Amino acid sequence: MDAELSQRLSRLLDRVEAWLPEEPPRLDWSQDVAALWQRHALGGQLLPVQVRDAVTLDDLLGVERQKRALLDNTRAFLRGLPANHALLWGARGSGKSSLVRALLNTLAKEGLRLIQVDRHDLVGLPALVQQLRDRPQRFVVYCDDLSFEGNDDAYKALKSVLDGTLTGPPENVLLYATSNRRHLLPESLSDNAETRLVGDELHHGDAVEEKISLSDRFGLWLAFHPFNQDTYLEACRHWVGQLGAGLDWSEEAREEAVRFATLRGGRSGRAAWQFACHWVGRQGLER
Repeated sequence: MDAELSQRLSRLLDRVEAWLPEEPPRLDWSQDVAALWQRHALGGQLLPVQVRDAVTLDDLLGVERQKRALLDNTRAFLRGLPANHALLWGARGSGKSSLVRALLNTLAKEGLRLIQVDRHDLVGLPALVQQLRDRPQRFVVYCDDLSFEGNDDAYKALKSVLDGTLTGPPENVLLYATSNRRHLLPESLSDNAETRLVGDELHHGDAVEEKISLSDRFGLWLAFHPFNQDTYLEACRHWVGQLGAGLDWSEEAREEAVRFATLRGGRSGRAAWQFACHWVGRQGLER
């Protein structure tokens, strides 16, 4: 009987092991400055990651006000002063994600630690925050390109962590998110059907209030807009100088940069970087 039970338990353990995640690499917050939160059936785990580039705040042009606001907010947080959760929203390619990476590159030596959470893993956000609560480090939990569909309930976990629980987020955790949408949820004309005027005050219907309530829990809103031509060309010039050592900014390069943006249908920091890659690569081949 004991042998049969032992065999059955062994077979059960073999099946359970298939569901267990692999042992994650060792995470040392004294050395590692960034990690990825990965949710799984039994909770979640933190995986150390290398920062993908060395972009600095000086590399980001055309967003001076946004840089200063986010830098001041994050430095206040690192020093134990009051600080706000931040929502960076606006035009695609305008530097939202790059600003967060540049912030880490600038402030990692001052104690900043960054944890990225994919939108699909937000359900596990409360577990992550609880795991960080008693650690001595200070963390920015970051969700890139955040948006939800109308029938997506994952945003409820984010709302709860931001400002919806009795305890709230711990003192050593801030949430930063980037999005192309200011209100994070899709908006339709029908949502405004219940909006009404009461005296001189505008009262939104429940659908609009629900959509506003999530982004309203971010205390710092930073808007990013498409570049004008002068800012775009200055960004192109900067990145050509960074990528092409000894390569001069010429009238030919300027004309090609304008043509590049016209074909893409827009000007942005991302388009400037892509142009610089195109131009410097082509000049290198011609040499």
